[in-house]
Amino acid sequence: MSNLFTKHPKSAGETYTQHFFKALGFSGVLLSLSFKALVHAVPFIYESTISSKIKELDEELQQRKNKQL
Repeated sequence: MSNLFTKHPKSAGETYTQHFFKALGFSGVLLSLSFKALVHAVPFIYESTISSKIKELDEELQQRKNKQL
């Protein structure tokens, strides 16, 4: 049963706890971006914030992926 909780984090080079908090951080950022996207329906608010942050997240995820290889 422990393999269920450690297999994926190990593949990312992290412990379960490290991976948990990293995923929790991504979740918080995405939740924030979701709210900002909703507010963006009003013109000129968060005009480029969302796309910029998504690009940053993508770069971070790609770096993590390349680190695994």
